[in-house]
Order: sequence, then C-alpha cells, then structure tokens
Amino acid sequence: MAILTAAFALLLQADSGNPVPAQPAPAQGFAALAGMMSNIGPIAIGVLVLLLIASLYSWTVILGKSSAFRRATKQSRKFIRAFRKATRLQEIATVAGDYSASPLAQVFEDVYDTYKRQTGGSGPPRNLTALERTAQTASSEAVTALERRMTWLATIGSTSPFVGLFGTVMGVVEAFQGLGQAGSATLRAVAPGMAEALVTTAAGLFVAVPAVVAYNQFNARIRIFAAAIDDFCRELLNSLEEMPQRAAAAQPMPQRAAAAANARDYAEG
Repeated sequence: MAILTAAFALLLQADSGNPVPAQPAPAQGFAALAGMMSNIGPIAIGVLVLLLIASLYSWTVILGKSSAFRRATKQSRKFIRAFRKATRLQEIATVAGDYSASPLAQVFEDVYDTYKRQTGGSGPPRNLTALERTAQTASSEAVTALERRMTWLATIGSTSPFVGLFGTVMGVVEAFQGLGQAGSATLRAVAPGMAEALVTTAAGLFVAVPAVVAYNQFNARIRIFAAAIDDFCRELLNSLEEMPQRAAAAQPMPQRAAAAANARDYAEG
C-alpha cells in the first residue's frame, strides 16, 4: 500500500501544473468495476482466477462443515439422551446407527465392539484397560474426522492476501511501464496498472477474510465437540465399570456374596 500511495502522490504532484480537461462523470458501482476488469492484463487475470478457485473451494468447505456440524450437534444431543435413558448397552447398540453423524455414537460403537469381543454382548467386561484404550483411539479418530479439510481453510486464509499482493506489485510495475512509455506523468498512463493493483488487492482480502473467520469459528466448535467426547467416554466407561455391582445387586441374597467376591477378584486382576 505504501507503493500505491507514493505513486499516486507523484502523479498528483506532476499533474498539479497542467490543466485538466473536462471529463465525463465516472462510472459507479459495478459499471466502474467492469471498466477496470476490461483493462487488466493477463497476470492480473491469472491472479484473479486463482483467487476465484480458492474462494469457491473455501466456501464449499465452509458450507459443508457448517452443515456437518449442525447434524453432529443435533444427533449428539439425541444420542446422549437415549444413552442416559437406556438400561442396557444392547438397547443403545441397536439405535446407534441412527445417529451416524454424531461423534459420540461413533465412539460408542467402537467401544461396544470391543466389549462384545470380550463378553459376547452380555455380562460385565473382562478388561477395562482395553476398553479405555479403545475409547481413547475412537475419540482421536472422531476429532480427526471433524478436523478434516480445516487445513485448507487455514492455507487459503493465510496465502490469499499474498497472492493478491503479487497482483498488486505486478499492477504497480505495469503502471510505471505505462508511465515510461507515455513520457509524462499522467493518471491516464498509469490508470490500468493502478486498477489491476487495487482489484487484486481487494480480491485477496475478499477471499481471505471469510476463510479466516470460518476457521476460527470451526476450531472453537471442534474444541466443544472434543470436550463432549471426553465427557461421554468417561460416562461410558463408568457405566461399564459399574456393571459387576449392578449385576450383584440384582441377584438374590445368597448369591450376592459370591458376586461381590468375583467383583473384587476382577478388580484385583
């Protein structure tokens, strides 16, 4: 921007002693933008095409992530309510597939698969450590899935201003070339180059700002999802750990002592 300011100051100073012929009223809005676009060179066109592709992809990611996060939030709320109302894990396992967009349901399915391999689908778990490792792995995979394509938003948000700045520099170079060819410092000689510089600068900011805002907002939502997944994992593991006690409480009195002994042996082992 300092280059643009110096160039305009030089031109205004050079034109201060020359009479300015009457000019028609300048075009406004989209007409002015169309007029500038008709005068830009191939380098600026290439920069604008690259920024257009980046903008389209970033908006595709933004809209897709927004829709996916809304579904995940809605289904996670429904799933956690169903989980807390259920009295058996099998009841949750039969409906978990209906909440495929929820990361909580994905974690539950992975932990339940490990639980079924241990017990066949019924009874207390035999190895809580293995279930904890499965829950940690499933949590990491769920968060990774939520973060998919986020790096593209960060890349577009951080590089688009520099791509626009490249077009700015090339526009200033073209402006000074026009100034040299005209042989006199007039705005007419440098107007096309200045137009390129301003259009590419604005385009770079137009692409970068939405990508940066969306990246920060999505990161905040992913942190909320990660905290919810960790809380659910603890709640699920607590439920699995309490299964021996619940099974012992449901047995007749003569069998409770043996069940309690088995639970102590299980905990010590």
